[in-house]
Amino acid sequence: MQPLSAEDVRHIALLTRLELSDSEVEEMRAQLTNILEHFQSLAEVHTTGVEPTGHSTNAHTVTRVDRPSDSLLREQVTSNAPNHDGEFLRVKPILE
Repeated sequence: MQPLSAEDVRHIALLTRLELSDSEVEEMRAQLTNILEHFQSLAEVHTTGVEPTGHSTNAHTVTRVDRPSDSLLREQVTSNAPNHDGEFLRVKPILE
């Protein structure tokens, strides 16, 4: 695989809205070229006849059966809340 050029990196930076100095362009050029070489080696792995999987192991997630049930009473919910005001749950603001 051919190494990325500085122009390739500047184009990628433009697409991702990153402003890079000349030294950062050179550093990114080396790093991105290295990453792409790793992907190239993965592309060379023979996978003919290998079934696609979602996981690398045969582990199965144990989940409960999803059954409809009655909702909790408001008092049950607020009794477990660390901070509530009457029937309302109080949370820290995320926007000022």
